[in-house]
Amino acid sequence: MLNRHARGFFTGLFSPLARFLLKVGVSPDAVTVVGTAGVVLGALILYPLGQLWWGSLLIAVFALSDVVDGIMAREQGRSGPWGNFLDSTLDRLADGAIFAGVAIWFFTGGGNSAIAIASLGCLVLGMVVSYARAKAESLGFYANVGIAERAERLISVLLVTGLTGLGLPPVVLLVTLVILAAATAVTVVQRMAAVREQAMADVDGGTPA
Repeated sequence: MLNRHARGFFTGLFSPLARFLLKVGVSPDAVTVVGTAGVVLGALILYPLGQLWWGSLLIAVFALSDVVDGIMAREQGRSGPWGNFLDSTLDRLADGAIFAGVAIWFFTGGGNSAIAIASLGCLVLGMVVSYARAKAESLGFYANVGIAERAERLISVLLVTGLTGLGLPPVVLLVTLVILAAATAVTVVQRMAAVREQAMADVDGGTPA
């Protein structure tokens, strides 16, 4: 939901940067790879060290590359299957690193196994959400629905994790992750229901009267 509403705003905001990068010879693929590397390093180095605020800030900055590379590809007229595949694949890597980094810290120095387990739950369910959409689209169905899409999941975990690093009680992060996991599970069900409805409509439409 947030993806669709925020797209216009961020496109206008980052278009000048995207054009500058193209002008100096940077490719959209390079921005995608560097952005993902920054997210992964921030999540798997700073989070396990307990640097929740700085980790979240670094991740947020590099995560914006996901907007910039898309603008660059459209400016070049090169939006296509390869860029889509690379972007989607590296998004999964980045998402996994973020939730894994939170889990590592709270299993170790953070001393809160409940938060760590909730974070792993979000990681697993988030992967299922992404897989459900990819599988649906490979079968010719539409499954870009749900109350907890990627943007909502990332903004929630980065904001509250960062604030936890600044002194917010850890219980707030626990509650956020539990709610996020529940919303993600609902999204999985919503996508399954959407695909089932389309599949049944195809069967009914192909059945002789």
